Amino acid sequence: MTKRVLTTESGAPVADNQNSATAGVGGPLLLQDQHLLEKLARFNRERIPERVVHARGSGAYGYFEVTDDVTGFTHADFLDSVGKRTEVFLRFSTVADSLGGADAVRDPRGFAVKFYTEEGNYDLVGNNTPVFFIKDPIKFPDFIHSQKRDPFTGKQEPDNVWDFWAHAPEATHQITWLMGDRGIPASYRHMNGYGSHTYQWTNAEGEAFFVKYHFKTNQGVRSLSAEQGAELAGKDPGSHQTDLLQAIERGVNPSWTLHVQIMPAADAADYRFNPFDLTKVWPHRDYPLQRVGRLVLDRNPDNVFAEVEQAAFSPNNFVPGIGPSPDKMLQGRLFAYADAHRYRLGVNHTLLAVNAPKATTAQNYGRDGLMASNAQGRAAKNYEPNSYDGPAETGRPLSAPLAVNGHTGTHEAPLHTKDDHFYQAGELYRLMSAEEQGRLIANIAGGLAQVSRDDVIEKNLAHFHAADPDYGKRVEEAVRALRED
Repeated sequence: MTKRVLTTESGAPVADNQNSATAGVGGPLLLQDQHLLEKLARFNRERIPERVVHARGSGAYGYFEVTDDVTGFTHADFLDSVGKRTEVFLRFSTVADSLGGADAVRDPRGFAVKFYTEEGNYDLVGNNTPVFFIKDPIKFPDFIHSQKRDPFTGKQEPDNVWDFWAHAPEATHQITWLMGDRGIPASYRHMNGYGSHTYQWTNAEGEAFFVKYHFKTNQGVRSLSAEQGAELAGKDPGSHQTDLLQAIERGVNPSWTLHVQIMPAADAADYRFNPFDLTKVWPHRDYPLQRVGRLVLDRNPDNVFAEVEQAAFSPNNFVPGIGPSPDKMLQGRLFAYADAHRYRLGVNHTLLAVNAPKATTAQNYGRDGLMASNAQGRAAKNYEPNSYDGPAETGRPLSAPLAVNGHTGTHEAPLHTKDDHFYQAGELYRLMSAEEQGRLIANIAGGLAQVSRDDVIEKNLAHFHAADPDYGKRVEEAVRALRED
């Protein structure tokens, strides 16, 4: 077999990759050594800015197969017939830590699915929890700042974490999730995924429905205790990456069953909870789960940087039959995600293989920018409308229009009967077994007891008391016992 020749990036053969060119045997290096300069310059530029959130991630390819007829609710092409398969890429992640952080930590997990449909890419960007800490995107930068490294100490500070939560009573529901048994998944394979937000489906007749996505793991939910998580994080910081990679390489392909909750659009205005509030769920007794299909991961990426680090998901990548809802957090993410990718990866990041549509070619008038290619050819124009047979709009909206009313401005007053911050947190607490409640109390108290300010502790305790008197009483007693030790 002919040995392949090492070349420079311009294709010239490299004569010596072990010794730099010098002026004489012991002389200084030469500026003319193009191979040396190219290697060092490229090495200096190997890293790009990491994601501000969801930096630590893993991913895999697979497929989504429709198992149940949902054409009465959406005309999305990839959901139009039982048995239809669509290629997917799924990226898992932790939220708060940096790219070098450990996997087995107490943190929400990102669960982002890219469906390579025949009508373009559909990105469903969710988490492993059905709710979140806040319901308005204007608070998101402050929330993330409070959870990340302190500007002075350079490490995550309980004072900052709990001080923000003290001023965000709507976080009580998600805190109860995070500090409970599912706060540290045993692996990415052993956790559920949720769209979390409310989305809109539209059927062929133009009827609109609001939906929530639930990906139920077929491996069973498995989680770690705080002690188990700390031990695993020390032994293998990349434990979840290791598990996912090795499982797929062995042919043990993880899978999830997708269910949806479906709400007729007319129900939304009078529902007792705000159906667009990311800190709340829709109880299953009101809107039962309906099965849609099965998601299977069966292929690992060949290059983690190219395919996982450069994978770009944006909630505004919709396809016909699916659209947004008035969910404030979703509306904020429609801008923020795509903008983050344009900053990190460049305006042409959608041309990267992991991000490009598979069954169709993107046809638009975007031109130039970093890493541009002239894929449209020499005759393509960069303006529209034109007289040169360029791509034109269809005139058909992807989804039904959203109804709006009222006056512009900032609004805080609730519109729904159960729009308080604590009711659902109390419901979740009361659903737990006595053993689960005990572990939840211990996890909360372990963090809250580290807070230095008594007023911050008292504000947080008030939230747990409001959710459930027993919940608050037990957290208060546990915090007091730890602080008196």
